[in-house]
Amino acid sequence: MPTLKAVVSGGRAIIEDVGDYPDGTELEVEIIANDEMSADEKAKLDDALEASWAQYQRGETVSGDDVLAKLRARR
Repeated sequence: MPTLKAVVSGGRAIIEDVGDYPDGTELEVEIIANDEMSADEKAKLDDALEASWAQYQRGETVSGDDVLAKLRARR
């Protein structure tokens, strides 16, 4: 399935080059986040998430309730 590029203008998605689709054709649109992360930052984030998941699987976690209790005790 080809990828079509669209931009939002006036609250509507405008497809720049729709191709030869007949009227009534339904298209599925995927929103692509316009973030500011570089490829290196994304790779580091992926590595950190994988390491975090491995810690979770090993049972190396702290409950949210425990974290909140410690934070509240510092007041």
